[in-house]
Amino acid sequence: MLTSAERQSQIKAALADAPEPITASAFGKKFGVSRQTIVGDIALLRAQGTPLIATPRGYRFKPEAANTAVVVCKHTPEQAGEEIQLVIDNGGVLVDVLVDHPLYGQLRGELQIATAAEKNLFLAKMEQLQGHMLSELTGGIHLHTIAYDNIEQFKAVKAALRNAGFLYE
Repeated sequence: MLTSAERQSQIKAALADAPEPITASAFGKKFGVSRQTIVGDIALLRAQGTPLIATPRGYRFKPEAANTAVVVCKHTPEQAGEEIQLVIDNGGVLVDVLVDHPLYGQLRGELQIATAAEKNLFLAKMEQLQGHMLSELTGGIHLHTIAYDNIEQFKAVKAALRNAGFLYE
């Protein structure tokens, strides 16, 4: 059986080589430990400065920041899929969602959605878990960090969100 430090080292190595995120359950199965043990390992790695993020699809190293900008949006939960599709159709990556909560301050959810398949997986998981959008806490108002390769992509994302009535200005 591996020590905690050995397991953490192998988790880092696996994530460094992985083309896709890896779930805590998959790591737990691989190492013969519980999912919660892996969650703890990830927390310890983060505390040591390892730039890991949790996405709806599992853990991964935080991607190198390309160009990013923040937009403010407002829509209903039923319109979330359309909003995500507009971002990815125009070359953007939906990095995260943020809301300003009156009790907890800023709440952030890591998304990293760049493709229609990732959008569909996110929405299916939301439905399966009977989850709620963070924006439901704030009357639909929320922020997104958008990653993009060039300024034209970001302008196209903003224009598409504006045309759909989602951009809060």
